[in-house]
Amino acid sequence: MHDHAPYDLPPATGLHPLIARLETEFGYPRLDCEAGLTGFLARPGVHCLFVPGDPRRNLETADAAVILPELRQAFQGAFDCAVVDDAIEADLRERYRALKTPGLLFFRQSEFLGAVERVRDWSDYLARITHILSLQAA
Repeated sequence: MHDHAPYDLPPATGLHPLIARLETEFGYPRLDCEAGLTGFLARPGVHCLFVPGDPRRNLETADAAVILPELRQAFQGAFDCAVVDDAIEADLRERYRALKTPGLLFFRQSEFLGAVERVRDWSDYLARITHILSLQAA
């Protein structure tokens, strides 16, 4: 049986503790404005944006926050990661047609490669991300 009791949000951030952990423990930046997003995506390499959605309404969000660092490790750091803040989440999801959350949006520099929406089986993540990383930016 699962305990679906509401969690206590830290008053300063209002973040689910597992999302906050991505910033504090793993050092993922929080992107809360267009300038921050543009700057992050302009860096060389492949980037993964974690679009959490509302963790109060979507119980998969916490699972995805635990899975993402494991995926990054499985792909031996082939991409860096950032957390998308509520302030820009809706616009970003609409712009890239990644409407379901939680979502992982992949970019090679600022060029969108693809997305993995919702929580998946591990083998599905591996297959989808391998395919996305093999793509050339459109």
